Amino acid sequence: MTTPDTFTLTRAYPHSPAQLFAVLSDPAWKSRWYSEPLGEKLFTSDFRVGGRELNRYELGPDTPFPGLIVEHDGRFEDIVQDKRIVLATSMRFAGKRVSTALITFLVSATPNGSALELIHQAVFYEGADGPDMRRGGWEVLLGRLDAAIAA
Repeated sequence: MTTPDTFTLTRAYPHSPAQLFAVLSDPAWKSRWYSEPLGEKLFTSDFRVGGRELNRYELGPDTPFPGLIVEHDGRFEDIVQDKRIVLATSMRFAGKRVSTALITFLVSATPNGSALELIHQAVFYEGADGPDMRRGGWEVLLGRLDAAIAA
């Protein structure tokens, strides 16, 4: 059985679109908010169209699946400097593929800085965390991004 889902999350920042885009695209910046806090085991990012992003981490004791190894294997499908990043990714729990997603980051200028619109389109397979947990996970990740860009 598969479960499709789409959600959109938005944030506003008092930073320029270029500064926000850097936090989303630069591998060192992205690792700080995206994978290090999760117990990063591996994070690589070849940030270019066709480039691959790999992420592996172990879920901590305060998560629903403590000790479980999670892997993201993605490919950058589209990049427009300071405006858009599109990443197609598959997620594995303990080696089993549980979802495939298209994640779009849209960056735009606002009178007070910039805005981020994250569009997450996914299909969840048997044994997946599911749409509600994934949305909650992205809420946490964007909270970490908020903290990273404020630093």
